[in-house]
Amino acid sequence: MRFFNRSKVSMPSLEKESAATTPSAGTPRPQSPVQAASAETDAGMQLSAKDAPLLAYILGAVASIGGFMFGYQTGQISGFLEMADFKRRFAECDEVTGECTFSAARQGTIVGLFSIGTLIGSLIAAPIADRIGRRLTICFWAFFFMVGTVIEISSSHVWVQFAMGRFVGGLGIGALSVAVPMYQSESTPKMIRGVVVSSYQLFVTLGIWVAYLINWGTETREGSSSWRITNGLSFLWALLLGVAILGLPESPRFAYRVGREEEARRNMGRLYKLSPNHPIINMEIAEIQEKLDAEHVGGDHPWYEIFTGPRMFYRTMLGMVLQAGQQLTGANYFFYYGTTVFSATGLSNSYVTQIILGSVNVGGTIAGLWLIENCGRRKALMGGAAWMFMCFMVFAFVGHFSLDHQDPASTPQAGAVLVVFSCLFIIAFASTWGPLVWAIVGELYPARYRATCMGMATAANWLFNFLIGFFTTFITSAIDYFYGLVFAGCCFALFWIVYFFVIETKDRSLEEIDTMYVLHVNPIKSASWDSSQLMRNGDGLVNTDDLYLGPGARRFAKDGEDGVSGEAAEGAHVETAGPSGVAGADLEKAESHHP
Repeated sequence: MRFFNRSKVSMPSLEKESAATTPSAGTPRPQSPVQAASAETDAGMQLSAKDAPLLAYILGAVASIGGFMFGYQTGQISGFLEMADFKRRFAECDEVTGECTFSAARQGTIVGLFSIGTLIGSLIAAPIADRIGRRLTICFWAFFFMVGTVIEISSSHVWVQFAMGRFVGGLGIGALSVAVPMYQSESTPKMIRGVVVSSYQLFVTLGIWVAYLINWGTETREGSSSWRITNGLSFLWALLLGVAILGLPESPRFAYRVGREEEARRNMGRLYKLSPNHPIINMEIAEIQEKLDAEHVGGDHPWYEIFTGPRMFYRTMLGMVLQAGQQLTGANYFFYYGTTVFSATGLSNSYVTQIILGSVNVGGTIAGLWLIENCGRRKALMGGAAWMFMCFMVFAFVGHFSLDHQDPASTPQAGAVLVVFSCLFIIAFASTWGPLVWAIVGELYPARYRATCMGMATAANWLFNFLIGFFTTFITSAIDYFYGLVFAGCCFALFWIVYFFVIETKDRSLEEIDTMYVLHVNPIKSASWDSSQLMRNGDGLVNTDDLYLGPGARRFAKDGEDGVSGEAAEGAHVETAGPSGVAGADLEKAESHHP
């Protein structure tokens, strides 16, 4: 059983206590905001993806322009590195022959400084998002990105200026990569949350594809327009995002947590296409308030609780590993250096090959949205990791042993195999690890720590993005196509990481997911976990009275200790029974219960 899937459910009427109130020693915890009210039929409580209003999809699409900007920046640079005018201006040229080439260090710096910027941007986005809100944060960083574009496009012959422009632009892209999925996951109805958050990756692939197309159309032009046209269009995408986001509602969860309940209800109602006081909105608001109550009982909770809080080290590290793993699948090896790699296979126009790969990437991501809704997170990630492992094994051995590195045109069959298995790899990545990691990380954390934890996880993504972008030219010059074995090993490891550590979160609310992690629900059995045993009598919510944090958030509060009153901590320790009659033994049973 899931929320809302019972034959009858009592609906809440809210008597909201101040979310900012922190009980002191001897002060009873405020009563739950949920009180039993009139029963509603199951038919009135069930919603599916088709019930989601157009506004929810528009919100996802507009915010995902931030992903389009990221993809566009990624796709354009691989083409620039092969353009004659770009080489003459920024590469190292032989005065005798006039031939211009990028050294491994210079090429790695131009590519990698963008990722350094994104890493820093992802870390500083969280406190800004918690202070001014998700929507205004997206607007601010979209306009900030334009500064980097101006620096790049005004570069003439100093490669350091162009590289620093990519660094400044990277600050904006990194911040958007945190703020956009967070805004989407907090705002959209849960029945379409996976698809909407994953649309971020779809827009990343569209950005890469569009950059490939424009590079292909301009690479034969004389002069700097061959790369400045592509580069200058980055300004347009940022302007579109910065303006359009202002017409969308703020995240209801952020609004509620800062005390703007009416705005939260109004925005949630618009995004569900329901009245602000509809029973489903009441239930969502009640869940948010329950988590707020549980957070505030133990007093102030500083940022470092993302490591010290109950199960938070586990969840923080899991998010960082998954985001790093998205890079370690090897996808950006193709996107950053695809033009260079495939020119080595003897293909007549490697830009055309890039367009083919970009088209496959877009198509695979669209297919991935179907997988997200029908197969669940765990199965898709494990299947994708296994598929990518196989592709890289073939790619590495064929490239190393069968391709003639001196005269690639003499081994056309090997070149064809490399392109085919590159396409198969991209299908696997684009339909699984590309979109799903953003969705899972957006669902993984409790609201109090969400911004900081997502910043840490996304920073891990950008760190490995930089490492791959910078060191690839050095590594491939030493071991050529055997580099693929490194990524194959990573894909093998990621399969087992998902199997043992990632909980299935499809169709669950953010608050229910939080409860599952706190209760140590077995990831292997999580798809069939039944929350009904933890439902409190009369209000239809998971019982969180057993989950109230003690001071320091290092454990759950025990009756009468550490400044938590007996009433505030009643039922909080899993060895005692909560007000709903759910004892500690029942909690343990619920962790692995199957319907």
